[in-house]
Amino acid sequence: MSSQTAPSNPTVDPYQLLQIALNADGTITRLQEIPNTPPTPDPSHPTPVLSKDIPLNQSNNTWVRIFLPREALDHNSSTKLPLIVYFHGGGFILFSAASSIFHDFCANMAIDLHVIIVSVEYRLAPEHRLPAAYDDAMEALHWIKTTPDDWLRDYADLSNTFIMGSSAGGNIAYHAGFRASMETDKLEPLVIRGLILHQPFFGGSQRTSPELRDNDPILPLSVFDLMWELSLPIADRDHEYCNPKVGDGPQLLEKIKLLGWKVLVVGCDGDILFEHQIELVKLMREKGVSVVSQFGEGAYHGIDMFEPTKTKALHVVLKNFILSSLIA
Repeated sequence: MSSQTAPSNPTVDPYQLLQIALNADGTITRLQEIPNTPPTPDPSHPTPVLSKDIPLNQSNNTWVRIFLPREALDHNSSTKLPLIVYFHGGGFILFSAASSIFHDFCANMAIDLHVIIVSVEYRLAPEHRLPAAYDDAMEALHWIKTTPDDWLRDYADLSNTFIMGSSAGGNIAYHAGFRASMETDKLEPLVIRGLILHQPFFGGSQRTSPELRDNDPILPLSVFDLMWELSLPIADRDHEYCNPKVGDGPQLLEKIKLLGWKVLVVGCDGDILFEHQIELVKLMREKGVSVVSQFGEGAYHGIDMFEPTKTKALHVVLKNFILSSLIA
């Protein structure tokens, strides 16, 4: 990892790229209208995957969207489906579980992987800086274990649960995994088998080679920096929420090792976050965690959301990982 530091490209205005405006009270106005997709809870609808929204914490305006493959309704077998608890991306400051890009991503995963997905609507920064999203993640896990929802009760195998996130959601999944590892007894009958970190969003004060190149078309360096500036509780990218190599993170990996959880890290070397992901894999291996990594060549941050062939290839990786981690 490079020891150099470098300022963001001054010709790039990250606020303009993100289409946000900073308000005097520290909040932001999101200027871009992001397409949303409504849920489809009616079994009479011909869609191959059903979905519905359920409130999580009304005072925080958090909720979950559950995705149920139609085949679960039609199948005569009593075998229940693995559960993925999913956290969307957006640099902690953008998007929703209802955003069309993440709705479609989860719906396609539910179909191809034969799983049930609970996608969590967590609070966004800077109105709710970290660790608010981690708190919401844990609240969702505790909600799942006690909910009377019929879809989860009848079709989800809570004893085969995976925590997954994309980009910033991968960061949330990682930190939620830490917290969950410390209270496994309180989460029963929900039993976590592994973490799936899809192009996870990490950083640090030292610039990496991909950051210095700054050629990711989706996540420029200036945007990367701004997202951390708006999300962290203090302006320090060596905070443990951002840099997994500092604070209690390395020690907490010992607990994940003892629990026997498997971890999958998926990324590509064209992603500005690539070296942070590589360093995370190295750290977990040093701590004896059972980690599988899958890094492609070229591409860019978020490619699996935009290119169908890449999405299908990701599904193959995810399916193999889940099958290898299931407990009969």
